[in-house]
Amino acid sequence: MKKSHVTVGLTNPKSPTNVGAVMRAAGCYQVDEVKYTGQRYAKAAKFHTDTKSAARTIPLTFAESFLDDLDPDTQIVCVELAEGAVPLPRFKHPEKAIYIFGPEDGSITQDVADRADHVVYVPTVGCMNLAATVNVLLYDRLAKSEDMDESDELIRSSRDNRNHLLVKS
Repeated sequence: MKKSHVTVGLTNPKSPTNVGAVMRAAGCYQVDEVKYTGQRYAKAAKFHTDTKSAARTIPLTFAESFLDDLDPDTQIVCVELAEGAVPLPRFKHPEKAIYIFGPEDGSITQDVADRADHVVYVPTVGCMNLAATVNVLLYDRLAKSEDMDESDELIRSSRDNRNHLLVKS
C-alpha cells in the first residue's frame, strides 16, 4: 500500500500551457492529484487542449480552497520566494503533502502561508516560471526519496520507443 500522497495546488494559474507542463510533471513524478483555484485557468483552458490527455490519469480539479478537507496527516508546504522560507536543498519532504504554488504573476496569500507547516523556496537568481518550479520541487522530492526506482525496467518503460541506448560496462 502506498504510504505517500502528493497533491500539487496551483494558485489561480493563468496559462494553460504552464498547467499542461505541470500535468506532465505530475505524471512523471507520480503525483496523486493537481488542484487549482481561481477563474483564470478555466477561462483560458476553453481555448487550449494540452491538459486534457494528462488529466485522464491524474485528476485536475478546481478547488475553492486548498486548505479545506485535508487529511489530518497531510502537511501544507508553500513553495514561494518568501522572506524567512527554507531553501529547498535543506528541506525534508513529508510523506503526505500538498505543495501550494503561487501564480505566475503574484504570490501565495499571507493567510495560506500562515497556515502552512512549511514554506520553502528554490534558491535561484531570479524566479522560474510555475511549471519549472513544480518540476524542480518534484525532482527534489524524488531525489531525496528512499524508495526511488533505479531499475533498467523503469528506463525501458519511460523512454521513447525509438531509444535503445545502452551504457557499456
